[in-house]
Amino acid sequence: MLDLPKEFLSRMKDMLGNEFDAFISSYDKDTFRALRINTLKTSVETVKNTFSLKPVDWCKQGYYYDETERPGKSVFHESGAFYIQEPSAMAVAENLDVKEGDTVLDLCAAPGGKTTQIACALNSTGLLIANEIIPSRAKILSQNVERCGVKNCVVLNESPKTLSERFCGIFDKVLVDAPCSGEGMFRKNPLAVNEWSTDNVELCKARQLDILDDAVKTLRSGGRIVYSTCTFSKQENEEVIDEFLSKYPEFKVVSANYEFCKGFPIDGSQRNSMIATTNRIFPHKFDGEGHFFAILQHIGDREEVKYSLQPSKISQSQVKIFKEWQRENLNTEFVADLSFGDNLYAMPKGTPRLDRLKVERAGLHLGSVIKNRFEPSHSLALALKPHEVKRTLELSEEDALKYIGGQTLSSDGEKGWTLAVYQGISIGWCKCDGNYAKNHYPKGLRK
Repeated sequence: MLDLPKEFLSRMKDMLGNEFDAFISSYDKDTFRALRINTLKTSVETVKNTFSLKPVDWCKQGYYYDETERPGKSVFHESGAFYIQEPSAMAVAENLDVKEGDTVLDLCAAPGGKTTQIACALNSTGLLIANEIIPSRAKILSQNVERCGVKNCVVLNESPKTLSERFCGIFDKVLVDAPCSGEGMFRKNPLAVNEWSTDNVELCKARQLDILDDAVKTLRSGGRIVYSTCTFSKQENEEVIDEFLSKYPEFKVVSANYEFCKGFPIDGSQRNSMIATTNRIFPHKFDGEGHFFAILQHIGDREEVKYSLQPSKISQSQVKIFKEWQRENLNTEFVADLSFGDNLYAMPKGTPRLDRLKVERAGLHLGSVIKNRFEPSHSLALALKPHEVKRTLELSEEDALKYIGGQTLSSDGEKGWTLAVYQGISIGWCKCDGNYAKNHYPKGLRK
């Protein structure tokens, strides 16, 4: 049993009443493990036929798994076929109601579970900007975007305030998975208990309200914000929503697509009917950790904002070299329209100006021009489908494991850049010479 803070226990007992004992008993139970199948890379059926999976009721691509099967060690995981994600967290992006072609901002995005879930809903259309203020976490976010084969995502390392000033009124949907006191993760991450304090809860609340102010500025007329935390405190949840609705009466709270627990009323609030429409996930009620989210729908009118697009910044010599490589190796076409030194990117359509911003990933990294030749990136390999390349090398599970371990494989296939494929899923590049397939799986990722 965890040594939970006395102040936390007292508050939860007041909140839950006769459900408190059941809530405390949940800490003696194992956490639930789940994965979300990445439909950008594979089908639900392909993964379901490999592992023993049970559906997560509130997420179409979410499934519980048995830890004994260790899916995180599989080729499927390395190739981005699924994302291991806490099941309660899957409800948040599911209720952002993303449509193909939307312009979406994930304001506090690391490590990338919700970002990649949004990307699946966009299905390589529209624009996704994923932001993380902490540089080390922004790099992890970018790596997960790459692993999941996302083509239309720009990853930034900025403050929410900076983005609200630059991207005023341009997003259809905004996700605010706010930094919080993490009470809902005590069972999964006992170290979070040591970092908890009542003072930190209040600090988190102030920060959350500031981030929501920034989120509002970035939203288009009729847009949607989903606010979420992985904590139980009313201060960071219902009280934040109450203050938000008081400040922004042009928003209403709308219902989720699954029936979770209702939000708790706030003493003296005029908005308790809407606060009751917010959502709580308790570990003694659902198969997941603690979570809260509120769907905030804009119902007012705002003047449409026209914004400047990021101009193409790339030399014609680099474009020529890439196009020649593309003709020789691909059955599809990408537009190289941005370069940082030798690195070429295909920006998502509708990307706003990125100058003077800290850019971790400016869309899909295509590769690099080195000594007048083009070297394709691992990002490009993971974003491609087998039918989009001239040459593929279909691997058995044994050979796929050797490949991600960095070994050279035998191949009598046609010479040239070849996409290594496992069960129809791209896993990386190799270069065939008629006898062998030279391994181009990144050294830093080899197992």
